Amino acid sequence: MAETSLKAVAAKMANLDITMLTTHTSRGQLSTRPMSNNGDVEYDGNSYYFTYEGSRTVNDITENPHVSLGFSGPDYLYVSVVGNATLIRQKATLEKHWLPELKRWFKDGIDTPGIVLIRVQAKRIKFWHGEEDGEVTL
Repeated sequence: MAETSLKAVAAKMANLDITMLTTHTSRGQLSTRPMSNNGDVEYDGNSYYFTYEGSRTVNDITENPHVSLGFSGPDYLYVSVVGNATLIRQKATLEKHWLPELKRWFKDGIDTPGIVLIRVQAKRIKFWHGEEDGEVTL
């Protein structure tokens, strides 16, 4: 797999929204669920996802922050991200990543009780796009 730049991968990811976020459970199993970045895709190696404090996702990340993200897009584009997740509760950071469309799930906006932001900081990114592939280690 060829080395590439974060900028090149970010350009490929610009229109991708849904990812499959995989965490490790307390029983040593893998748990995967769809998450939306809600158009927050100026990718710099960090991905952000809103969820609720009491979710299994938050419990898993609290016990083991090592996660992976899987994206797929048009023209046979696949992206795999391995990284570390951090839970963010500071309102200023929540506000920075907030979009009005999120009110569908969080009716009181960033004041919704139990709202939390997951940041996934990439350590390694691999992509496959048709005949092309590449890898970035951060």
